[in-house]
Amino acid sequence: MLVLSRQKDETIMIGDNIEITVVDIRGDKVRLGINAPQQIPVHRKEVYESIKTENRQAANVSLEDITNVENSGAFPRKKKKK
Repeated sequence: MLVLSRQKDETIMIGDNIEITVVDIRGDKVRLGINAPQQIPVHRKEVYESIKTENRQAANVSLEDITNVENSGAFPRKKKKK
């Protein structure tokens, strides 16, 4: 792990297009501003872990589970146009 020291309003660059700026320091909390291209997702680690868990669970859904939901009436089928 690379450890860098920064003061308020100082920035760290990651590659050519990600900037991390120290916005504020209050006691033991540091506020960071992150400027990254829109196509690069930026999440707090706990949110990222939650997304990974949800994706794993969704990937483990069986065809039978999907069929049961479809047959439950929760998602009405569209009528075919003539």
